[in-house]
Amino acid sequence: MAEFTKAEIEQLKQYIEERNDEAVRRMLAEMHPADIAEIFDEHSIEDTIYLYRLLDGDAAADVIMELDEDERRDVLEKLTNEEIAETFILNMDTDDAVDLMRELDEDQQDEILSHVSDVEQAGEIIDLLRYDEGTAGGAMRKEMVVINENWSMPKCVEEMRHQAEELDELYYIYVVDDEYRLKGVLPIKKVITNPSVSKVKHVMDKDPISIGVDDPIEDVIQAIERYDLVAIPVVDSIGRLEGVITVDDVVDEMREQHEKDYQLASGLTQDVESSDTVIRQTAARLPWLLIGMLGGIGNSVILGGYESMFAANPTLPLFIPLIGGTGGNVGIQSSAIVVQGLANNSIKDGGLFRLLTKELAVSLINASIISLVVFVYNYFYVKDIVVMASVSISLFSVVLFASIFGTFVPLMLDKLNLDPARATGPFITITNDLIGMFIYMLITTLLNSYLNVV
Repeated sequence: MAEFTKAEIEQLKQYIEERNDEAVRRMLAEMHPADIAEIFDEHSIEDTIYLYRLLDGDAAADVIMELDEDERRDVLEKLTNEEIAETFILNMDTDDAVDLMRELDEDQQDEILSHVSDVEQAGEIIDLLRYDEGTAGGAMRKEMVVINENWSMPKCVEEMRHQAEELDELYYIYVVDDEYRLKGVLPIKKVITNPSVSKVKHVMDKDPISIGVDDPIEDVIQAIERYDLVAIPVVDSIGRLEGVITVDDVVDEMREQHEKDYQLASGLTQDVESSDTVIRQTAARLPWLLIGMLGGIGNSVILGGYESMFAANPTLPLFIPLIGGTGGNVGIQSSAIVVQGLANNSIKDGGLFRLLTKELAVSLINASIISLVVFVYNYFYVKDIVVMASVSISLFSVVLFASIFGTFVPLMLDKLNLDPARATGPFITITNDLIGMFIYMLITTLLNSYLNVV
């Protein structure tokens, strides 16, 4: 696939405007599906439909999956169910076909499947649609090379040639028994070095790593990362081979999860794109902004009760941003480390106590250094014993609290089966800000009372 120059892209746009079918078809045939999808982004829906009808089935199927969800929905709404079946579904791997079908309502799914001429493929898609989207079963594909453990190598090679014709890439050869239970994996090297073995079970790699159909997709990601796999077989509760998940599907899932976590940490309540409507973007942003506003009102209520103390010592309010900002930063750092531990399964594997101990030690060191630096600053520039003591003690206390709070909140969310990434965003910042102000005012009041008594 060639990479087009800017001049060639402009030439293609001109051909599209002129509806020069032959020239457009010739140029599209030389482009990668991802580059074609970018061309589609710059054109109207009418031009996009025109271009789709010039692509061959395989290219059209690849391009539709490169589009974002909203653009894909716009295209599908302009095509008939029969066109969707013949142009896309028939030319897709089953996992991609299922992903596409999940974006449609059940009535349209049934209508499209009725137009799929390959009954076996339609049946496989129906089977895959039964699994939840966030599970291994919902992400797997049916296309794979499978041989029987009792076959001779010549028979296996013949069967592998036949099955491989339906695949774009061949990663592993899976070996099953007569009940279709997964028994092993046959490396290509052993196919070459053992051309006449009587039964492949004698040379296969036994007990391959596999994943259950109902296991969460996070487990799939962890297994592929941990064992450096390019594909992982999916089995049912009794070990029968149901499908395979390839690394490209996992990469897509990882990207989507990272985008989701980043948006949650930024205070977005739903998945949004820059191309989404104003209403959708507002709905995603507004909830946390309103919660942040309520947090600010709560802060003003807390501080409003100490007007007389501020009037007596006008230097105290100058350190309010320092207290709140430090607590928020520490909380986000702590929660981010815990979320990472939950994601890579290190905490679930017995690392909880080690994590808590280390986090406490780090917070004690950080709290001591920060409070000491502020104390030295106040000693030379403020020279007020109340400010020197209250700010330093408050910072020490806030850093400890924020660290503990930031550690436990994602653990609690995980126990409640909620996304722990929510803990790395505004929730931690707002809560730590409120608690930080309360601690600051409480310590300052106690010091004032003590000094007045003395």
